This record gives sequence, C-alpha cells and structure tokens, in this order.
Amino acid sequence: MSTYAYLGPSGTFTEAALRKITTDSDQLIPYANVTAALNAVRTGKAEFALVPIENSVEGVVARTLDELATGEPLVIVAEVTLPVTFALMTKPETVVINRIATHPHGESQCRTYIANNYPNAEVIATNSTAAAAEALSRGEFDAAIASPTAAAQYGLKIVADDIGDTQGAITRFVLASKPGTHPSPTGHDRTSLAAFIGRDHAGALLEVLTEFAVRGVNLTFIQSRPTGGELGQYHFIIDAEGHIDEARVGDALTGLRRICEDIRFLGSYARADKMEPTTPKNMNDRSFSESREWLSEVRNGRAT
Repeated sequence: MSTYAYLGPSGTFTEAALRKITTDSDQLIPYANVTAALNAVRTGKAEFALVPIENSVEGVVARTLDELATGEPLVIVAEVTLPVTFALMTKPETVVINRIATHPHGESQCRTYIANNYPNAEVIATNSTAAAAEALSRGEFDAAIASPTAAAQYGLKIVADDIGDTQGAITRFVLASKPGTHPSPTGHDRTSLAAFIGRDHAGALLEVLTEFAVRGVNLTFIQSRPTGGELGQYHFIIDAEGHIDEARVGDALTGLRRICEDIRFLGSYARADKMEPTTPKNMNDRSFSESREWLSEVRNGRAT
C-alpha cells in the first residue's frame, strides 16, 4: 500500500488520473491546492503526489512548474494523461444562473459556451473544478463547470454536457516523490529539469538550446518562468526526450550545468504516450561510446 496526495477535493480530474495508476489498497488523500499536495510529500504525510502540469488547450499549470523548481527538491517519477470533458451543473432546484464557479483552466476551455449561453454571468475561480462542484452543493454559487463525475459525487444536475470549446482536450499530470533512485530507462522516456541562467543576456536561450541540439536531444517542452527575484531573472523549465542514464542526455545536462548558474534535476521517467525519442543515428548512445573509445585510443597513442 502506498499513500498518494492529489489535487482535491474528491471528483477532480486529478483523482481520475490517479486512479489509473493506483490500486484499491492504496490510500488517496485530497488536498486543497497543488502546493499543499506537494508539501504533503515534503513533510512525509504522503509518499507521492499527483498534480496537473500541462493541458493541450490552456497550456502549462504555472503553480506546478514553480513549486517543482523551488523549495525542497522533489522529482517526477511518472506521468499520466487524461482526456478531459466539462459539464455545466446546478443544484436540482436552480432556475437562474448568475454566478458560475470553476477552475481557471476550466473557464478557459469553455469560454465560447459561456459567452454564447451565459454572457452576463460572473465566473468565479476555484482551486479545482471539483472544488467548484463541492461549493455549489453547499449553495455558494448558482452553477459550476466540472467533470460529470463531480456532478454525481455531489448530487448535482447536469444542465449541459461536453461543453468544452475544443474536442479531444488532454491534461498531463506528474507524479512527484522525494529524490532517490529514479526509474530505469524504458526507451520512451522524458527528462525534466529547471535551468537557472542568472541574469538575462543576449543569446541566453540559444546557449541552452545548443547544448541539446548538438547532441541530438529533442525538447518536447520549454517554458520560461521568473525566479521571483529581480526583473530580468528567469529560469527555464525543460522537458527533453530520453533518460539521464543515456549518454547523449547525460552529456547535454553536463554541458548545460557548465553554462547555467544552477540546474535542478526534476526527474527521468516513462512518457505516457510511449513515443520513442527522435534521435539521429549519429547521435545515439552507441555513437557516443565509439567516440569516447576513439578519443581514449588517440590519447594513449593507439590511434590517429
């Protein structure tokens, strides 16, 4: 049995994603926000925490990125993806809708529906879509936008289902734990890190990208975030194809460490989509091994 913290309350998309990778014997504990869920791991109240990090429509979850890049270190050991659909729900007796509660990502993915059907309604932000449904069940709002599961969880009536502006929306979640041994390479891995460049300067991003490009390491995600210090101080959150145990990825990270003020390793783990790295033949691990062997022979006078 393992203990998992997650963005709650019960009925969130995060809980649905977590149930894809847990068993009935595991303990699932909801927390009010991303920070609280991750801090549960930091303080030993949970072994793992599952939190959203990216949505195919709205983009990144900034709070998750910032929490992983700062504070007591945590590492990502797995990721989960989940298709997301939204429903507008009310209490059974509700007739007029003037105030709609939902998470900001829920609102952004249902803007067209809201504009067309409730253009004068006030939209109130909550910590999660399920938190909106829970608050609605207590009579705090007129309606909520959340998952159909949340409607059933809190005894609400679905007024309209599948109201998202984009069909096929997917959210990616990451499972974080305290640093330790990382998962072994699978052949379809992702490596995440935070690169702190210090003060911004001309070519800073190019320097970062070059360390990966010259080693044939493809980046699947890069996002700049302020450090919280002075203006002009940024770090980059980076997802790269491959595993830290692979020669080309390890070599890229050592090169990056030389040019950056600091690097925080955020984990190497299997990709949920199981896509293999797009690695040129002259940039695979074998080519790195052969090159090192050649250099060793030259240094020892056994080759020219």
